[in-house]
Amino acid sequence: MSKQKMKPIWYFVGLNLLIVGGIIFLVGIYQLIFPPEFRKVLFYVHPNIWWGIIMVIFGGAMFLKTKGK
Repeated sequence: MSKQKMKPIWYFVGLNLLIVGGIIFLVGIYQLIFPPEFRKVLFYVHPNIWWGIIMVIFGGAMFLKTKGK
């Protein structure tokens, strides 16, 4: 009988950031292709694309670092 180890909390935090960052990034790409009728002040900066990329990178790094533990 093998003993199972518990996953650290950073595994789930990284997975969460990876998924939510991917969704935010995809929404940003969608809004880039189909811009909304009423644009916000900083729409042309595309913050959801930038934050989506940052969250995917950080979440992926945390997920991969704790995956083997």
